[in-house]
Amino acid sequence: MIDIIIEVLISVIALVVTLGILVTIHEFGHFWVARQCGVKVLTFSIGFGKPFKKWTGNDGVDYVLAPIPLGGFVRMLGENDFLENEMRDIHECDKRRSFESKSALQRIAITAAGPIANFLLAVIVFWLVNIIYGSSGISPIVSSVIPESAAAVAGIEKGDEILSVDGASTRIWKDVSQRLIARMGETGSIRFEISKKESGSVINIVVPIEQWMNESTAPDPLRELGIIEIEIPAIVGEVFEGGAADEAGLLEQDKIIRVNDLEIRGWAHWVEVIRASSELETLVVVEREGRLQTIVIIPERKLLGDGVYIGVIGAASAITNFDQIVSEEMRREVSYSLVEGVVPAITDTWDKAVFILGSVQKMVVGLISIKNVNGPITIAQVAGNTASYGLDVYLQFLGLLSVSLGVMNLLPIPVLDGGRLLFIFLEVITGSPLPERIQAYGMQIGVMLISGIMLLAVFNDVNRLL
Repeated sequence: MIDIIIEVLISVIALVVTLGILVTIHEFGHFWVARQCGVKVLTFSIGFGKPFKKWTGNDGVDYVLAPIPLGGFVRMLGENDFLENEMRDIHECDKRRSFESKSALQRIAITAAGPIANFLLAVIVFWLVNIIYGSSGISPIVSSVIPESAAAVAGIEKGDEILSVDGASTRIWKDVSQRLIARMGETGSIRFEISKKESGSVINIVVPIEQWMNESTAPDPLRELGIIEIEIPAIVGEVFEGGAADEAGLLEQDKIIRVNDLEIRGWAHWVEVIRASSELETLVVVEREGRLQTIVIIPERKLLGDGVYIGVIGAASAITNFDQIVSEEMRREVSYSLVEGVVPAITDTWDKAVFILGSVQKMVVGLISIKNVNGPITIAQVAGNTASYGLDVYLQFLGLLSVSLGVMNLLPIPVLDGGRLLFIFLEVITGSPLPERIQAYGMQIGVMLISGIMLLAVFNDVNRLL
């Protein structure tokens, strides 16, 4: 119970810190550029709800801290000057300092400054990770291929090295996964450039896909294709009391040899077989102290968040030394100087922005499930987990979330920065601001859309917990 409370506290603190950083940077972008353009800023607020801290600075700005860290705002003089009643409320000498009195270019700069600040934060975060921790990973050399899988049928074999995916170089397995997950929901083919182990020749292999992983909420693109990157030995490290494995007599250090006459390649294969054997009598041959023994396990049925049932037995793999699994020659590490770390950071930010925008587009047209929309609960869990894994992992998550916030705010939805930019662009095209009534309708539609998205995100979060 205490462990659960501590875990929840860590998640909540991580959520508040993470969103606090992102919201502050975002709003400061609007604030700073507005001041540079001569706009009078009235309020700078971090968080929503009843303020627990409020003060007026020497610059005349009301600074506000509120308890709900899901957003913030910068209120500027005359943001709605196109409304006649707003015009009457502004003193004549202040009109030149109002937001709406500024040129279209200045208003575009002020509005876009928030998302741009988030992109700049992401670049800085990724740059820090590069120069402090460098880049490391495992060479994308195939450990094994699941028989009759899409990869096996296409001709990918054990020992093949994946040089590129769809023309993009893949130095480590992380690169491969990122390139593959970008194809989620699509129909067509994925092109691999492969270096064959035996001959050393380089060939192109094409793997067809159709509505690929479109319903998945926890996509594993390599496993979907049947590619195993690292094969962990199928050795039991822990058996949980009261589980199906415990009742069947499975012991720690048992090595799984066969399941229903199927040879087990490794722990991932063993998990895959058990997940597919919910409530089925399963004959398991194990090697125990040098001798083969057969036990019968009936995996329990478990419902996942996406409505899929799987089999579980209550066992964990043995803690295997990383050096035993991955040889020295398979590891790739790159260190960066202060200057060398800049370009990869910019590239990483751009790639993530393109991926997020592409994912949003796929959700809109129905290529991938809306169950992938995450809310504050999931963000809190991930933030807490990444913080416990180490500073480098947390910084990567912070950078990704900052890119996501920047992209989402640029969507052309009224109430978001992108919606305001849309109104300004239409004003430039038509030569005059949109009618008050049209803008009011747009704001109402925007509020409904954002409210609906938030409700969907919270629903998905709760559904994952059940």
